[in-house]
Amino acid sequence: MLAELPEGEARGAIADIYGEIRRLWAVPYVSSLQRHLASRPGWLEWAWAALAPAFTSGRGQTVGWRVAAAVDVGTLPKLSQASLHDMGVDAADARRIGEVCAGFVRVAPVNLMFAGLLRRLLAGDRPAGAGWAGAVWAPPEMLPALPGMVDPAALDDDARAALFRLGTGVDGVPFVPGLYRMLAHWPAYLAYLAECLPPLFDAAATDAARATLLTGIDDAVAALFVDLPAIPDTPTAPATAEHAAVLATLDTYRRTSPEMVVFGRLLAEALPRAKG
Repeated sequence: MLAELPEGEARGAIADIYGEIRRLWAVPYVSSLQRHLASRPGWLEWAWAALAPAFTSGRGQTVGWRVAAAVDVGTLPKLSQASLHDMGVDAADARRIGEVCAGFVRVAPVNLMFAGLLRRLLAGDRPAGAGWAGAVWAPPEMLPALPGMVDPAALDDDARAALFRLGTGVDGVPFVPGLYRMLAHWPAYLAYLAECLPPLFDAAATDAARATLLTGIDDAVAALFVDLPAIPDTPTAPATAEHAAVLATLDTYRRTSPEMVVFGRLLAEALPRAKG
């Protein structure tokens, strides 16, 4: 798995940034993108100092969510209560699975905006906009607390194999998106996903949805970058020797984050409609 700094181990400035990300993204966790940057000395502090105005103003979130909501993701066959029961998923579990999916559908577009702006900085572009002084924005209601991400090492061989079928690789290191690590709390459901989702990863409809989302995000990033204020003098930028490795990580998220939108929505919409 990619190196990361867990939320429980964050201290000082990084703990403060984690708190801001949870508040502004309106989810009760920090995603693996920022946790990975935090594992690299100075990276998260510098990136947040440069990019925070786009998110404290709400501009990055609202445009990212709007772009993602307009994408046609298709449908999966509906799951019945009986079929979920056979997977060890009761009604309360199904509700939790829906909340997990909603969390990633909320987070992924914002992370794409964050990564897109960071990519511009790593390409050498430097913002000089007026910013959004005085902008008042309140995040939406925080989503409920979600189950923790399962450590692959804690799974049995079959469940671990199923989990890794839902992952990809970064420089030869396996990377499994957090969506599937949370859904690994239900091993039989995870096994079902490991059978039905991989054929869709490179399907034409998925590629079309991914392309539509990325085009919209790229256009939004370009428009937002124009207004982003100049980067503060401190903290100092990380060494350029690390840029290539960080860009490789951003390339991975450029693939997996659109999939979180597509598959998060597909999985949520395939669940039985909650009664009442």
